[in-house]
Formats: sequence, C-alpha cells, structure tokens
Amino acid sequence: MASRRGEPSEPYILVRDVTYRYPGPPGGEPVLALDRVGFRVYRGEFVAVLGRNGSGKSTLARLLNALLLPQEGEVRVDGLDTRDPANLWAIRDRVGMVFQNPDNQIVAAVVEEDVAFGPENQGLPPEEIRQRVEEALAAVGLTPLRDRPPHLLSGGQKQRLAIAGALALTPACLVLDEPTAMLDPRGRAEVMATVTRLRQEAGVAVVLITHFMDEAAQADRVVVMDRGRVVLEGSPREIFAQADRLRALHLDLPPVVALAAELRAAGVPVPPGILTLDELVEALCRLS
Repeated sequence: MASRRGEPSEPYILVRDVTYRYPGPPGGEPVLALDRVGFRVYRGEFVAVLGRNGSGKSTLARLLNALLLPQEGEVRVDGLDTRDPANLWAIRDRVGMVFQNPDNQIVAAVVEEDVAFGPENQGLPPEEIRQRVEEALAAVGLTPLRDRPPHLLSGGQKQRLAIAGALALTPACLVLDEPTAMLDPRGRAEVMATVTRLRQEAGVAVVLITHFMDEAAQADRVVVMDRGRVVLEGSPREIFAQADRLRALHLDLPPVVALAAELRAAGVPVPPGILTLDELVEALCRLS
C-alpha cells in the first residue's frame, strides 16, 4: 500500500501481531486488551481509530510511542523496535502523545514556558528552543496568548497548548487519545482545525483515537476495533457505508451520514456514499 502523500510504501509506524494483557484481579486471569493486532501509519496520513469502551483503542495508542511494550509481536517506529531500551527516547521524539485531559500535560505557569519544557529537557541550545517554541505556538494559533497563564485558557486552548508542547519535540507523528472528549463543540472544532492545519502545512501524521464519528469522517483511513482486535478498516466512505455492521459494534454514524440515510428511508432519492454536509446540500440542490 502506498503512502497518502507519495512517500515510500514502508509504513512509518508498523504494529505486527501485537498482543497485550493487563494484570487481572488478585488470583485472577490477566485481562486481554489486544489480540494479535496489526496496524500501520504512513507519513503524513490521518488515521482515526474507533471502538466502544474496552475495545483496545487506548492500549494501542500507548504502544505507538513505547508507553507500553508489546508482550507478543512487535511495534516499529521509523524502523526502530520499541522493545529495545536504547530506542526509547528516539521513538518518543518521533511520536508525540496528547491525552484526553490537557491539565495533566501542562507543567509551567506561562504558555510559552510550557511549550519550551520538552526541548529544554532535551538539552537543546537556547536559540533552537526559542525557534521551536515560536513554530509550535504558530502552528496551533496560540502566539497571541504566549504570556498567558495556562489556567486562564479555555478547554480548547489548553488542548491546543498540549499539542504545541508535543510539536516542540518535532515529531513526525502525533497520537491523540480522545483529545476532544472533555471539550464543548467550539473546543472540539478548534482542536480538529489544528489537526487539519498540521497535516496540510507540516506533513505531520495523525492517529486520532475518538468516539466522535464526525471527527473520524475527516480521516484518510478509519480503523475500527472491538474486543482487542481490528475488525474493520478502510476509507471513511467505505466504513460508514456499513451502517448495520457499525450498529452491531455499538457505534453510530456521523450525523450527516445518518441524516442522508433517514432521507433515503423517507423516500428522498439521496445517493449513497454522502459523507459531508456540502455533499448532502449539493445532492439536495440537484434534486430540487
């Protein structure tokens, strides 16, 4: 399979036959979280990972930058095996993580100082740190707020700050584990606009763990997990055309896809495969 942006066909991140178990209760059996999972990410690609609670999404996310290590199988990032301790920091430089609660990732009293925290810990020269902070703040649209205390930011701004902190380490891939789950619609829109801008302008690959179907609809590829396995994979249009299968997995359709389906059920000849609001509006205009 070729990269989405013309890169060589070798995946940047490769997960091969990975199994992972969490310790069970005292005296009990371990809990299987991932069962022989295969997964890949290409340079510059946007992959959305869906699944109900307990499907293994967050465990997979933590394997991608060696926060967890595979118990069976392997994970490679840019050819580096995550199980080799010598590769740990190189892998975490390449794959940045952003979690659901941005407050857990904010460590400084001023926005720009928080973004500088990672590069400072890397021991980079002051001039390079300043340049990275400038670029990261600009990438997420927080330059005007550089001197503001993080606790005065909105939820969406805090999450963008967490993304900036990850970007300051110049990763080739960002893994976002339900970054909009705690945000209102405006905050969600801010974060998704930032993700889109990063891919278009910086070529950063994005792995988005989400339960919002409209966010997944913006991806290049959608991976659906259930009970620790990958059960569906394809473009958003291919995945969301399988409404019955998604419902059986306790997943919804994106609102626009669901509305188009309801219109068809009501006798309105809306064509299948509609994914965005613009497509639906165009289809209805043609009918009129």
